[in-house]
Amino acid sequence: MASKAHPTHQQKHLAVLIDADNAQASIIEGLFEEIAKYGVASVKRIYGDWTAPQLGSWKKVLLDHSIQPIQQFAYTKGKNATDSSLIIDAMDLLYTRRFDGFCLVSSDSDFTRLAARLREEGLTVYGFGEEKTPKPFVSACDKFIYTEILRAESLPEPAASGDKPQPVAPAPAAEPAKSTDKPAPIKPQKVPVDAIATVIDGLDDEDGWAPLAAVGSDITKIRTDFDPRLYGFKKLSDLIKGNPHRFELEERGTTSTGGKVLFVRNRKTGK
Repeated sequence: MASKAHPTHQQKHLAVLIDADNAQASIIEGLFEEIAKYGVASVKRIYGDWTAPQLGSWKKVLLDHSIQPIQQFAYTKGKNATDSSLIIDAMDLLYTRRFDGFCLVSSDSDFTRLAARLREEGLTVYGFGEEKTPKPFVSACDKFIYTEILRAESLPEPAASGDKPQPVAPAPAAEPAKSTDKPAPIKPQKVPVDAIATVIDGLDDEDGWAPLAAVGSDITKIRTDFDPRLYGFKKLSDLIKGNPHRFELEERGTTSTGGKVLFVRNRKTGK
């Protein structure tokens, strides 16, 4: 008799919709590596006027990643028909009820209402865009990932105790011909220690300890663009270790799968 699948182990089915006019082909490898963390990209579509020369860099990667190009002519100069086409397809896919979430790849605030509408239906929305993305679109998503992070081929080692974290290193320009397709790396950002401390206070037990996983989940609800990589760390645990004057980290046994159970608390300031 075949064993039943455990619902908790089932991966989420995601629809990936890319606005070619407001995203760059240089993110493609990092994009799908990131999406794989959240589920399976069951649908992969990209929208744009493929007769236009500026989309040439995208044409080179579509087949390699099995992305379906959707042709949308610009009917009127200055009007973006691509947005409308993507939004219509998103709603069609929504009503199939086959998806657990959507990945919207664009830096365009025109998709703010779409993200909000998808969330109203109980679906998870992951946004991907450049640092210039307007805040309303960032906030409308459940989680927002800046694509400058995805271009970084390597991350610095976690900062030593008391040291300031280093900014994410940009990917080296291996092909000069494509250098114009890569904007400047994301600006180093200050670790939001006060926001993290507030989340810990809301989850801690009588001794001040809170599960690190729960802290990471809750801070993303408050700041949808929170990502340790923005501050030079690979993981939240590395960020906590890199700020020993504000936080303490403790390991308690292992999970049923053999993973570490980490707890964090705000360090008491007595000095």
